Amino acid sequence: MQAKPQQELSRSLKGRHVQLIAIGGTIGTGLFLGAGQSIHVAGPSILLAYLIAGLVCFLMMRAMGELLMSDLSQHSFVDFIKRYLGKRAGFVVGWTYWICWLAIAMAEVTAIGLYIRFWFPTLPQWLPGLVALVILLLMNLISVGVFGETEFWFALIKVGAIIGLIIIGCWMIAVHYPTASGHAAVSNLVNYGGFFSQGAAWVPRFVSNGDVQFCRD
Repeated sequence: MQAKPQQELSRSLKGRHVQLIAIGGTIGTGLFLGAGQSIHVAGPSILLAYLIAGLVCFLMMRAMGELLMSDLSQHSFVDFIKRYLGKRAGFVVGWTYWICWLAIAMAEVTAIGLYIRFWFPTLPQWLPGLVALVILLLMNLISVGVFGETEFWFALIKVGAIIGLIIIGCWMIAVHYPTASGHAAVSNLVNYGGFFSQGAAWVPRFVSNGDVQFCRD
């Protein structure tokens, strides 16, 4: 009796796809959509938040990489959690991780609606998100290679935009570019109320209209 050939998954993603998906995935929508509001609330001291969060993420990912390389038979960090902390802990962490990605996906869809409404204010916010979801679903149903190629170019656009913004910012500082609030300069980090322009201890307070205000603790 002839043995059935072993079925394997098709490896349609190329190395460049995986690399740019990983790099693009680290650049969240909040960097473009929420950074302005964060800077407005915290002032220049928001740099400390980015540095601390970046350092924690770097150490965590380095430790996770060393852990995964220690045993190539394990396929994810959840497998190591099951091994060292038990199946219950692995079950909780695995589903928590899935729920986090689901929430992130909904945040991305919401961001799409906010971006599109900037140019088309009368358009319902849910409509662009729904269109984006349908397009992503169709790309995944057609081929994972199509999805990888699309993600590659979108991630490349995000990386290019950040590099471009950094270059423009450095140029503006170098030439002391005039703006409505003054000239661009590194000294602006401390010129307007100091590095902690809003104080070192501010807490959120919800007001009656649903907005959030920050006041001293």
